[in-house]
Amino acid sequence: MTNQANNSAPMSDMTGEMTNRLLADAGIAPGMRVLDVGCGPGDVSFRIAQLVGGQGQVVGIDRDARPLAAARDRARELGLSNITFAEADLGALSPEHGLFDAVVGRRVLMYQPDPAAAVKSLSRALRPGGLVVFQEHDATMVPACLKPLPLHERAHQWMWQTVEREGADIHMGFHLADALEQAGLTSVNVRAEAVVLTPQMRYRTAAIVRAMLPRIVQRGVATEAEIDIDTLEERLMDERAKANATYVSDMVFGAWARKPG
Repeated sequence: MTNQANNSAPMSDMTGEMTNRLLADAGIAPGMRVLDVGCGPGDVSFRIAQLVGGQGQVVGIDRDARPLAAARDRARELGLSNITFAEADLGALSPEHGLFDAVVGRRVLMYQPDPAAAVKSLSRALRPGGLVVFQEHDATMVPACLKPLPLHERAHQWMWQTVEREGADIHMGFHLADALEQAGLTSVNVRAEAVVLTPQMRYRTAAIVRAMLPRIVQRGVATEAEIDIDTLEERLMDERAKANATYVSDMVFGAWARKPG
């Protein structure tokens, strides 16, 4: 069973920290007007809103109305007036949204059949010299561990096999630079960071699997009985603690570039 130290350990949000660093290093700054594409419930939008401040503006768009409703509720609860959400397709932006200083997206290009064409289309919403920032997960080099962790590997496969069967490019991180260059952007910068879990560290793997559970089952990757979601986090913690293993669960690529002019 998971020990008391594990139960009391804080849940790590390393991916969120990577997003914060990427946005700041790319140049998202106070006063900017930023478009967050594929914003979902607004996690990245709210991070951007903190960076642009009250003099800036964030517009989050998504083609699914359900997470947008949650994002709007959250914005009202936080009393934020510099952020709005709209239902829209990133491939068919309305001119009514106006021009932006930056376009941002997280885990968006991996689902586009032609990422370069998607970026090129989005760049039309940018002012000359505007900034494009994308963050994408990549399955090429993970999971990685010096000791066998079969449950961790199965959980990884449940998630990545599902998104692959949904049509996602599971190597999008390695394709980021080419997509931005093919879209006609300049000053392309790309970097990668790893999510590294030590034996006692709590992470969101089980929560992600829980959120994906209907999709995992629908795509025929695993059954609910095989996953046993209510005990998954405890079993993952036990496996890593008993093996005293450090585990690399994710590679996260970040990229930014400029629209010419």
